[in-house]
Amino acid sequence: MPVPAPSSQIDTATAAVPRPRRSTAAGLPRIDDPREMAPADARELSRVFFKRLRELTEGTAEYQYVRNTLIEMNASLVQYAVRRFRTRGEGGDMEDIVQVGTIGLIKAIDRFDPSRENEFSTLAMPYITGEIKRHFRDTSWAVHVPRRLQELRIEIAKAKEELTVRLDRSPTVADLAEHLDLSADEVVEGLVAANGHTSGSLDAPHTEHSDGPTEGHTLADVMGEDEPAMELVEDIQSLAPLLEQLTDRERRMLQMRFGEELTQAQIGAALGISQMQVSRLLTRLLAHLRDSMLADADHTGGSAAHAA
Repeated sequence: MPVPAPSSQIDTATAAVPRPRRSTAAGLPRIDDPREMAPADARELSRVFFKRLRELTEGTAEYQYVRNTLIEMNASLVQYAVRRFRTRGEGGDMEDIVQVGTIGLIKAIDRFDPSRENEFSTLAMPYITGEIKRHFRDTSWAVHVPRRLQELRIEIAKAKEELTVRLDRSPTVADLAEHLDLSADEVVEGLVAANGHTSGSLDAPHTEHSDGPTEGHTLADVMGEDEPAMELVEDIQSLAPLLEQLTDRERRMLQMRFGEELTQAQIGAALGISQMQVSRLLTRLLAHLRDSMLADADHTGGSAAHAA
């Protein structure tokens, strides 16, 4: 018959072994405060809870306990993701962002497959940050608008709804101004500011005259294309005053060469000079105009090119 160990030895042995947690109906330890668990412990215990979650029937009390505990144990992932968005000034306070991130966490828990032996955080972080970014996209303003106009937009929206019911028609600017005790200009300013709350996609279907979407056409299709010649406008504006400083013969030479597209021999015959002189004069004249435009300086003197 075995001899009982001394009481001092029993105390030492039991002190070295952690006390087991109380078991739940799901066959798992009950965790009193999952949010206070160390991240390493939460990762290890989450593996056990995920495996058990897939064995339980959805909707049962056991399933709900395991799922809720997983949410609580991994809430630190939401807090970690939220730190990246602390500098965002729009879209609600941080508590709203935490709640949105938690929705992403729940989606990740419902879709996680422990049999693939991947880390849960690898799946969870994209879900969490994706929900937060979607929240900012849906609630933030597309352009910066003063707070006063943001609040005015809300007041106008409420007034529109109320007056539409009362008047049985869409309210005019005058109706809104009288209802809100504002000037017509202030109402118009608020209506214009409301356009900055959202931005439309160029790939969205285009609507003409509010009669419905145009089949097969997007907004980008009807916005026209870039006109390459528009890039020359600035050059032309810079060139115009330089041309005014040229002599009549120099302007005539440029007109014949680039306007009438005559050859140097034809220009020489018309001006009574040789083709070589035409070539030399055009080279000096064009170099002068090019350097002047690049330098963007004032030109008040005569031409730099003179007949030989």
